[in-house]
Parts: sequence; C-alpha cells; structure tokens
Amino acid sequence: MLKYILLAIGVVFFSLLVWHIGPGNIHHALSRVDPIALLIILIPSFVVYTIEAYGWKLVLGLSGQAVPFWRLLTIRTAGEVVNTTTPGYVGGEPLKAYLLKQYNVPVKEGAASVVIAKTAMTIAEVFYILAGITLAFWILGAGGSAGQTITAALVSAGLLVCSVTAFVIVQRRGLFTSILSLVKKLGFQIQVLEAQEDDLRSIDQTILNFYRHHHKVVFASTGVYFLAWMAEAFEVYAIIYFLGGPASLLSTISIGALAVFIKGGTFFIPGSLGAQEAGHLLLLKMFGYSDVTGITFALLRRFRELVWIGIGLLCLAVVGKEGLGQSQQIKRPSRTFVPNAQPYDPIQSRLDSLHDRHPPSSHRTIPAVSAHRGAEPSEPESARLGSNSGASFWS
Repeated sequence: MLKYILLAIGVVFFSLLVWHIGPGNIHHALSRVDPIALLIILIPSFVVYTIEAYGWKLVLGLSGQAVPFWRLLTIRTAGEVVNTTTPGYVGGEPLKAYLLKQYNVPVKEGAASVVIAKTAMTIAEVFYILAGITLAFWILGAGGSAGQTITAALVSAGLLVCSVTAFVIVQRRGLFTSILSLVKKLGFQIQVLEAQEDDLRSIDQTILNFYRHHHKVVFASTGVYFLAWMAEAFEVYAIIYFLGGPASLLSTISIGALAVFIKGGTFFIPGSLGAQEAGHLLLLKMFGYSDVTGITFALLRRFRELVWIGIGLLCLAVVGKEGLGQSQQIKRPSRTFVPNAQPYDPIQSRLDSLHDRHPPSSHRTIPAVSAHRGAEPSEPESARLGSNSGASFWS
C-alpha cells in the first residue's frame, strides 16, 4: 500500500514540475533531439550493460564459464528490468541465479556469484560517487549553496561507505545465515528460510571461499564495474550536447556520479518517479544550466530507462520460455528406438511375470505361449530372453 502512495505522490510532483516549467518550453527543447540523436544517446547505456555483464562473468567460477557471454548479457538484462521496476533494486538478483540453472550452473554458485558481483558493483559505485563529489568541489568550489549541497552529499557518501563496509563484513561472517539468525532472534518463523538453511550455509561458504582464494578476481571485477560507471558520463555528455548546452568531460563525470547518488537515495519510491526528475533539475541548476535543460535532461534519461525496460522484458520472455521448454523436456519421457525390439504385448508380459515367479525345473523347458490363438509355440523362453535382454521401447 505504501509503495502505491509514494508512486502517486511522485506522479503528482512530476506533473507539477512539468506544469511549472511549461510543457511548451520542454517540447521546444526536445525538438532539438532527432531520432539519430536519440540513438546516439542510447549507445553508452548498451556499452554499460555489456561491461557490467563481463564484470559478472569474472566472478561466476568454472561452472559459469561455459555460459555464452551474449546469453549472460540476456540473463542480466532480464534481472535488471526486475530491479528497475521494484523498490530496492534487488528483486532481480535471485532471478539471475535461477536463470543460470538452465546452463548447469549450481544454485549455490549462481547465488554466490550474484552476491559477489553486486558487492563489487556497489563498491565501484561508491568510488564513482566519491570521484564525482571531488570533481564537484573542484569545479564549483566549497562556497555558496552549491558547496553546502556537495558537503551534504559527501556526508551521505560517507554513510554509504560505512554501509558497504558493513555489508562486506557480514558476508565474511555468513550473509544468509546472519539474516536467518536475526530473523530467529526477532521471534519470526519463516519456514521457507528454515527449510533451506543447509543450502544457505553452503552459499555463504562458497562466497567466503571465493573471497579467500580469488580476491584478485574480485578486485578485477570491481575495476570493470568502475569502468562501466564511468561510461555513463558519455551519456550525460551526449544529452547535454544535443540540448545545446556546453559540457566538459569532468563536469559530465561529476553530474553522472551525483545523478547515480540521487537515484540511489530515492530507492524506496517505485521507479524514483518525481524525485529523480527533481534531483536532476536541481543538479543541473547547480552546474549552471537552466530549468528547461534540467527537466529535459531528466526526461531523456527516463526515456532511456523505458527503452531498456522494454528490452529487459523481451529478454525475460526469451530466457523464461527457454527455461520452461527445458523443464518440460525433462519431465516428458523420451521414446528411444531400439533395434530388433519386440512390440509390447500385455498378455505375454503377464506370462513372463508368472514365469519369473515360478521358474521351471532345470530338466524342463516351457515354451512361450503366444498371445494369438492358433499360433505356433515359440522358441524356448530362456533363448528368447537371451536374444532380447534389455530391449525396451521406452527409455
């Protein structure tokens, strides 16, 4: 219920922003961006998604190395659309681990890779935000309202660093078992978690072993994710350029990092609707751009999000359909042709069963009885069984 209230507030606030700035002014600014410009604006986000998929592949382990990279990119895009459309931005992480099962990646390794990759991505995000705040201090200075805003952002970033550090420490002690212990201490009983306690401990052990024996890979993955965050600056540069505003590389890096910080701070609002637009507006005003440029910048970034939501839903449909098809193939018995196999005869099968229960004496041989009236006796049972032993129509 709360998320719907927050969503409604966001819609109202966004509508007020558009009304205050003027739909006509916004339309005039958007008219400068033709379809070719929109395509160019979307290119950096594709680069970002590709680099982030590679950062995940680094921590997948041996079992995940056989997964084709383009398929891993599809799975990650499907998971990210769930993250984008749910509060908290974490709903798609379990989905990524589940979809890896299609490629024989054990659940514990898939879940561990998702946690490690998310940790590396978050650490890289913190460094990116700190770099953006540092550049903002250098470009705008520490005085005035801009300096106060940046100082507040720096304090908030410090809290974010403490939170990430605590998250890593909890992982080294056992992330899922710590959550389960906390739930038990609070007096709650979640049967789903308790039933999977051994599996959760196994995932925690896999994460801990990876940190101990593959810490260089974790550092490499963090570096790759940092490059992905930096690539967002090219999107910021392209948008401001096509809107007709001056832009430097350092300022776009700072704007991109602070925009990420704003979005992360409004995670509790579905889609960050309204809050993200207002934050972008204030951010660009702080760097000397007009209200029209600020709100148009926010709308173009929202357009990019909608495009990737569409792509993500398509990827989700593709990998979901493939997973369902593989599941049905496992459940459906396969019919295998066996050469020289006898057709199944229910009467003869019953006679064979009785024959096995009451074997004949060693000095007698009972001929097999045909299921058809008037048929000639067949060869001795022992010879017939010897020639067709193991033959079956159903595998």
